[in-house]
Amino acid sequence: MKHNFTPDNKKPALYLALLVAVVALMFMLKQCSMKSPYAGVVPHHSGGDTLDVAIEYSPLLLYRYADTLGGFNYDMMRMVAKQEGLVLKFHPLTALPEALDGLNGGLYDIVVADLAGSSDFQERYIVTEPVYLDRQVLVQRKDSLAVVSTLDLGGKDVWVSSNASVVSRLQNLSAEIGDSIFVHQDSLYGSEQLVMLVATGDIDMAVVNESVANAMLKDYPKLDVSTKVSFSQFQPWLLGKNNQALASRLDSAIIGFKSTSCYKELFSRYFKR
Repeated sequence: MKHNFTPDNKKPALYLALLVAVVALMFMLKQCSMKSPYAGVVPHHSGGDTLDVAIEYSPLLLYRYADTLGGFNYDMMRMVAKQEGLVLKFHPLTALPEALDGLNGGLYDIVVADLAGSSDFQERYIVTEPVYLDRQVLVQRKDSLAVVSTLDLGGKDVWVSSNASVVSRLQNLSAEIGDSIFVHQDSLYGSEQLVMLVATGDIDMAVVNESVANAMLKDYPKLDVSTKVSFSQFQPWLLGKNNQALASRLDSAIIGFKSTSCYKELFSRYFKR
């Protein structure tokens, strides 16, 4: 049976209108998805008696397990703050440059990161009393071991976090061995992320604090961290040059806290090998 269909002149117009509406809706959704609800909101200091602390994600400094926050520096800062009657607001970050920019701009009062109290930092910031000692080590994969001593670093590519105090150490080491060490400063990733990149094969070598490297060996046993790059170094907190009163208060509190059994228990918990 043959069916005759009468053309409906209204259908093309209707389809066109629907198509225009769909395209318009897609555009609006795209625009909305691109705009954060906080777009245009400028970060600001908490004000009042609250101290804003930029703290780097790291197995030793700050970590999250399920709904629990922990870390040697995180726990110690909270204990010191309670002892001194200080109010803290923590700002977890993954990259040191972001933390230092915030410190320079007055957004943060204190920066806690995997860094040594080197002369580079002492020239630009107030360096507190050290909270512990650490040193830098080379992280590489055991299945592609290319460096067994610092003399083997000549001609090698090594990754570090931007502004890390180890940069000057690697530059001096390059002069000592009489060969170039190609240092790549990563502005996006901290020590923990660099170790992960070595483990996944995205980069071959990184230099991080020994405490971080040892902590991550539990999850990445195929890594080698036996090559020491520096001697033991003081690990402090950083403050802006205009915050001397707070720095003096923290120095006194750190010295006092390090003589207590609470510090010894805390140190044993996080530095136990």
